[in-house]
Amino acid sequence: MDTLGAHRSPAKAFSAGRFADKNFKYLTIAPAVFLILLIGLFPLVYTLMVSFQNINMMEVDTSFSGLMNYEMLFEESRLWLSLGHTLIFTAIALPIELGLGLLMALLFLERLPGKQIFVALLVLPTMMSPIVAGAVWRLLFDNRYGPINQILGWIAGEPVTILWTINPDFVYPAILIAEVWQWTPFMFLILLAGLSNVDSAQTEAAEIDGAPYWLIFYKIIIPAIWPVMAIALLIRGLDLFRLFDVVYALTQGGPGTMTETISVYAYVQGFKQFETSFTGAIAFLVIIMLTVIVIYALKKMELVEK
Repeated sequence: MDTLGAHRSPAKAFSAGRFADKNFKYLTIAPAVFLILLIGLFPLVYTLMVSFQNINMMEVDTSFSGLMNYEMLFEESRLWLSLGHTLIFTAIALPIELGLGLLMALLFLERLPGKQIFVALLVLPTMMSPIVAGAVWRLLFDNRYGPINQILGWIAGEPVTILWTINPDFVYPAILIAEVWQWTPFMFLILLAGLSNVDSAQTEAAEIDGAPYWLIFYKIIIPAIWPVMAIALLIRGLDLFRLFDVVYALTQGGPGTMTETISVYAYVQGFKQFETSFTGAIAFLVIIMLTVIVIYALKKMELVEK
């Protein structure tokens, strides 16, 4: 028996060694994947379970309630208005951030004195917490103490009274200014990295052939940086879709519900009105929508198999 065991042990050890060598990369990332699934999957499953229950401020009914909360979603006009506000912010802010970020990247692509210092200063807004950025801009827009109305008054030659966070005509510009100010440097940094890797030999050859700059930019530079640009657009688009901090700090969704985004609406339902199960249904609806958007975008960018 000892002889048989002695023959089997090396074989088993060899087999285990081959398995470890063959699957080393999977074994290496397995703990991280397990931790991510534990942290990310449990809240998702729990949210799904809660969305089929009836938990609110008045009662805690954990029995299965069917699709009651999802039926309420389609009957709640305020939800779809908040989704519309979210899409408006995304549709306006995203191209502005992309355009300004690209212009800044093209400017800093050349050798400039003190370039590293200026780049570091430009990136500072992105490093700030969004809720802090919103609070700062609320102070800047303040009618009595804020400098923005004072500067506009100096330019106009008379006192200017603009209630940026209250007047329906100015709340959208106020939020967009704060959002673009904070996140344009993010687009700038990513696009600067992409432009730095463009093959200069191609652009120089096109210049020698007499091609105008706009044609070089459209035919050579844009295709070269498109993968980087697409990823930047996807990241910022998803960020804008769940816009919360700046809006809540500036207007709390007001005046009324005029600037209420889907995230602000979910916060109000969950943490002010304590409609826990209904909020779970909202969260799961947003998760489904974002998943569809990401899959569609990745297929369009040819980053996943069709």
